[in-house]
Amino acid sequence: MYSEKKNFEKNQINQPASGITRRNFAIGAGAGFVSLSLSNLLFSSLSMAAQPKKGGKLVYAGSYLNSKHKSLKNAKHPYYGIEIRTRNTYNALTWVDEELNVVPEIATDWESNQGQDVWEVTIREDVKFHDGRPLTVEDVIASYNLHKDKKLGTSFVKKLVDKIEKVSTNKVRFFLKSPSSEFAWNLAEYRQAIMPAAPLDEMGFLGIGSGPYKFAKIDVGRRVIYEANEDYWGKGPYLDTLECVNLPGTNPLNGYLSGQFDVLAAVDPSLINQLSATPNTKIDIAKAGDQIMMVLPKYEGSPFMDKRVRQALTLALDREAIIRIVFGGKTGWASNDTHMAPFNEDFLAKEPRNIPKAKQLLAEAGFENGITLPTFYYAPYVPEITRVLSVAAESVKEAGITMKIEERPMAGYRKWRVENKEKTTKHRFAMGPVGPRNPAMNLFRMARPTYNESGYWHPSAEGDRYIELYEKAMRTGDPIARRNIYHDMQRILQNDVPAIFLTGRRETIAFRSNVHGLKAHSQHWSLRFNEVWKS
Repeated sequence: MYSEKKNFEKNQINQPASGITRRNFAIGAGAGFVSLSLSNLLFSSLSMAAQPKKGGKLVYAGSYLNSKHKSLKNAKHPYYGIEIRTRNTYNALTWVDEELNVVPEIATDWESNQGQDVWEVTIREDVKFHDGRPLTVEDVIASYNLHKDKKLGTSFVKKLVDKIEKVSTNKVRFFLKSPSSEFAWNLAEYRQAIMPAAPLDEMGFLGIGSGPYKFAKIDVGRRVIYEANEDYWGKGPYLDTLECVNLPGTNPLNGYLSGQFDVLAAVDPSLINQLSATPNTKIDIAKAGDQIMMVLPKYEGSPFMDKRVRQALTLALDREAIIRIVFGGKTGWASNDTHMAPFNEDFLAKEPRNIPKAKQLLAEAGFENGITLPTFYYAPYVPEITRVLSVAAESVKEAGITMKIEERPMAGYRKWRVENKEKTTKHRFAMGPVGPRNPAMNLFRMARPTYNESGYWHPSAEGDRYIELYEKAMRTGDPIARRNIYHDMQRILQNDVPAIFLTGRRETIAFRSNVHGLKAHSQHWSLRFNEVWKS
């Protein structure tokens, strides 16, 4: 553990920022010390596009459920944001861009010690909050004291960050409870907004951030109207008004066709051809997007207590048929039974579909004549979910597996799918959506045995070994060595199958041809509008 300043300086190996590309940084962030130049990395260039025009209003229609946006009191708080979360009104220290690289935002650069458990972050000195106050290191410290607060904070920060201290007028130092070789990615998470310093139980409720837009009007749970922050420190904003409408579980296509909306998010893949033929409409498809996870309940009496049943089910699923039939071969991707996505170089492809092997495993488990699984429940998180699961259920019949599917309403679904308060035994055979992150955060979620996104992994030697490897990866600065560890971790998951990741969807948006500077983002919560404008 870091103990004094001279040790930090002694271990430091400075690298010239001018030679580090976004892609190089994303791969090599853990190798020794890394320093990034804000001027090289901060924003995508519009130099080849038409000159942005200021003014106008844009209406964005989304369809993702946000169960926390329930009251006007909480509506402006970054922990309770609607649809695209916080990036309109708040900034974080870093941002994950459309290429899924971590880049500077409030931070200009960052560096770690060799142990990966102490990180120094330099912040911009030209940022103002919406009320005109300059953003300072004291605000960064106060914000992270909130994020790591045992009662009020956000779970990942509470688990990882021990303390944060001021180094200078523009630099802070994070002391971590355990090493994290990819800590810069963690700083980009949507709840880790930087807010004006205040008593912890008061921070965030006024909605004052440093982002490109300010809160103007809120219709709780349905829409938020923003107005431009004319004193924004970065590029833009160019729009006068941004309106985000949230329509979970509905199809907003008619609203788009009738001119109510300028942007349609989470586009149903069956509508892409129609939208492509719609006059004055553009389609943009991101690198990745959410996955459909099948949580396999593991308690006495559940068929999924037998690993062979879990293995047989994943081998029987025809993921390629899902991609072909539901996604037209364009907007879906094959999962590998981990949180990882194939856009990442650390992704390890799984064993292909194998019906004979699936039947053999079922026979070894005592189901020579096939098996009828419990009903699989799901909620309409994305428009195509019923079609995805219908193809999946049909495909496993070939291996002698019967899997009935049943849709449940969005309201109350997250609580309903857990049968007991401890969330460890009687979880239903049910769907959970998961979003794409970097490898460290992806694989961390499987290292939490009582967590929904780990499938409530039953305690086992494989699980213990997995956690050991995760901790080793977080101590490993060299990215190649870390990748080898990540591959070993994925092999454990693919063999033990604590959960099944059925398929992934590439986030797709449609928008009018007079909308410029907008790109689909694999992390829909990271979408930013500061460079968006209308002609």
